[in-house]
Amino acid sequence: MSTFRFQQFRVQQDESAMKVCTDATLFGAMAPIKGGERVLDIGAGTGLLSLMVLQLGAAEATAVELTEEACRDARNNFAASPWADRMTLVHQSIQAFAESCGHRFDLIMSNPPFFDQHSKNPEALRQIARHTDQLPHGELIQIVSQLLTDQGQFYLLIPVAVIPRIVAAAEQHGLALSQRVDYAGYSYSQAKVAALTFKRIPERLVHRRLDIYNAPRIYTEESTRYLRPFLLRFSEVAQP
Repeated sequence: MSTFRFQQFRVQQDESAMKVCTDATLFGAMAPIKGGERVLDIGAGTGLLSLMVLQLGAAEATAVELTEEACRDARNNFAASPWADRMTLVHQSIQAFAESCGHRFDLIMSNPPFFDQHSKNPEALRQIARHTDQLPHGELIQIVSQLLTDQGQFYLLIPVAVIPRIVAAAEQHGLALSQRVDYAGYSYSQAKVAALTFKRIPERLVHRRLDIYNAPRIYTEESTRYLRPFLLRFSEVAQP
């Protein structure tokens, strides 16, 4: 069994194509949660992001995932967590979910496919998880605009190379980029992915860079500050 253990929950990842990684964990740890939010997790995979925002203080999380394999992992992860009664797993496309959803969300988050169609991966499950075939970026933005509350935020982890396309699509649907955090492995590395936050009401853009490591497996002070509540390596309490 492949399981990644955090301080307050664990992530079983036997069947999901996408495993726990540093970028996704940092993205979840930095989620703009103040407390009491209703959260939608699009393309939830193992449910990692939903679990993290519940730990941060969100009121409830709805995780929408297309593949049955990832849903089996997420279902087990949610049931074993301290917040099982506030988590809902939906095995459905986000398109179908949006058609039937009767309410809106304070925070919509997604760690969506990274590669364009010309970069096909031979593994079928990874292909769905990593490509825009099932959910093109423009369609994702349209659905987010439909389901986001007036004061809500859309939180997205995306490759730096596609940011202009995402921002253009968001502007067409009334969403403005308010914050961009570029993730770089080291101080001398080029940032390849960024966490973006969009809002309906335009604000002055806050753009900054976050270096994750000082050396291999040695986190920077800033990344440590975000990851400390989650990673076992920072826990003073022995885990079973």
